[in-house]
Amino acid sequence: MENKKVTNIVICGVGGQGIILASNVLCNAAFNERLDVKKSEVHGMAQRGGSVITHVRFGEKVYSPLIEEGKVDFILAFEKLEAFRYLHYLKEKNGVIIVNDREIPPMSVLVGADTYPADITKKLKNYGELHLVPAEKTARELKNSRTVNIILLGVLSTFLNFKTRSWHSALKSCIKEKFVELNISAFDRGRALRRE
Repeated sequence: MENKKVTNIVICGVGGQGIILASNVLCNAAFNERLDVKKSEVHGMAQRGGSVITHVRFGEKVYSPLIEEGKVDFILAFEKLEAFRYLHYLKEKNGVIIVNDREIPPMSVLVGADTYPADITKKLKNYGELHLVPAEKTARELKNSRTVNIILLGVLSTFLNFKTRSWHSALKSCIKEKFVELNISAFDRGRALRRE
């Protein structure tokens, strides 16, 4: 993807999945590419498993941190229903959905007031180019379930025209030193998943 053109990315999931950290790494990587970057985040009730969404925009010049509905190039979702919740942001044509292959029932489903959509993967496919990522399984292989966010970010990185050193430098800037090596491994595993 051309770096000078404004790229719009929504990152979404539920509280505690590392969405804000992933968006911070993405923003830092874009800064390292000397791009103008804007970010906005909403995380009401995030610590109770509520919905979390960040808007990340970068390019030669970005004027607003918010993305209009129907203008998102990529949805990076940490849970399938959260991807579905924000599909109205995705471009009608050429929009890409990268989603963790995980279902977390919301409270309305847990109390029996609603049901989790049985055919949600099929519904996601109808909206854009879908990449279902086995991020949980890959994180278990790395023996650290907290790396799911960085594995997903690694998959997203394969669509962007950033240098590897920009990503690795961003990871070093945003993550405690003792976890940097683990997260670089998770990021590289995410990149490899797209190529498999």
